[in-house]
Amino acid sequence: MASKLLSKDNTLAMRRKLIGQSCRLFYSDDPVKIVRARGQYLFDEKGQRYLDCISNVHHVGHCHPSVTKAASEQMDLLNTNTRFLHDNLVLYADRLAATLPDRLSVFYFVNSGSEANDLALRLAQQYTQHEDVIVLDHAYHGHLMSLIDISPYKFRKLTGQKEWVHVAPLPDTYRGVYKDKPDPGQAYADTVKDLIEEVHLKGRKISAFFAESMPSVGGQLVLPQGYSAKVAEYVHAAGGVFVADEVQTGFGRTGSHFWAFQLQGADFCPDIVTMGKPMGNGHPVACVVTTAEIAGAFTDNGVEYFNTFGGNPVSCAIGLAVLDVIEKEDLRGNATRVGKHLKDLLSTLKSRHQIIGDFRLKLEDRICVSTDGPWDSVVKFKPPMCFSMEDAELVVQCIDRILTDMEASH
Repeated sequence: MASKLLSKDNTLAMRRKLIGQSCRLFYSDDPVKIVRARGQYLFDEKGQRYLDCISNVHHVGHCHPSVTKAASEQMDLLNTNTRFLHDNLVLYADRLAATLPDRLSVFYFVNSGSEANDLALRLAQQYTQHEDVIVLDHAYHGHLMSLIDISPYKFRKLTGQKEWVHVAPLPDTYRGVYKDKPDPGQAYADTVKDLIEEVHLKGRKISAFFAESMPSVGGQLVLPQGYSAKVAEYVHAAGGVFVADEVQTGFGRTGSHFWAFQLQGADFCPDIVTMGKPMGNGHPVACVVTTAEIAGAFTDNGVEYFNTFGGNPVSCAIGLAVLDVIEKEDLRGNATRVGKHLKDLLSTLKSRHQIIGDFRLKLEDRICVSTDGPWDSVVKFKPPMCFSMEDAELVVQCIDRILTDMEASH
């Protein structure tokens, strides 16, 4: 309610005074002040509507009534320390387990994707008793110090690469070094094998291969077929584990599958999966799931793992409601249908504008988008899953007009 009492200029001035300037705003030259949202739409203080193509956190749509109802009802009933026994925690874990391979059966609930990836790193290092980690170039796994260390996207701007961190090439089939190979999945996986051999020559041992199931900051990449399974084979042979970061890509965003790692085939199963952003539809909840063997080794170290708020009754009630909405509203089916329509529209656009190199899917009109990739040259679309055919058409019309104007001005 306080935002209604401040003008946009006052809000901006107070933010600049009180909030760390490394916490950046979208569209910093002319920031947008958003005061309410619904579905795939944002509204500013003047009532102007924006089509939201950015907020993948609000997975089933901003302020979905089923989710807000579940949150309110549980908050009114109980929210307490997770050391008390409560149904929501086990019911939510059971629902998530039903979406995963059977061997991924032990859950740890936390508050953010960063917490989840930090815990995954601890699990891997405890289980293997090794330290070294292989990550993909341009990767980003979170903002904790442990994760900055395994995120080339961040550490190259800060203290540099640690001796226990090793960087493999992005398996990019559009711009990458092996894009023209007949089996790029195998070719890129072999770079990981070579890296493991280099690590061993230094007298070091691999604890984990850490990768987003669809690299995000790396440019919204779809991994080549066979890549993950072959990498897992090499990593397992070296005594390490495969960690799939699903913080941005999980919960049906690919449409065809509930988890993006499943795009690599039914026979591929990571050893640890992390999840976060979409779980709570804007509420802070995240999770790590792993095998009984890895979880057992973590327990056997004799140190309790405790997270005050991770898996609290309210967070789990919200998580359950999000799963209900995904199923009842067939949001995976919607992602498949709308994604195909958007892909077809963009394909037509690509033939008309040479500036478009590639597209990947699995402004008077006030459309919020952002960019990503190693050269910041990828226009990123990660809208709420309720995005419609009409929304896709509007976005492509606007892109077409912008590119046409750019070409005319040159």
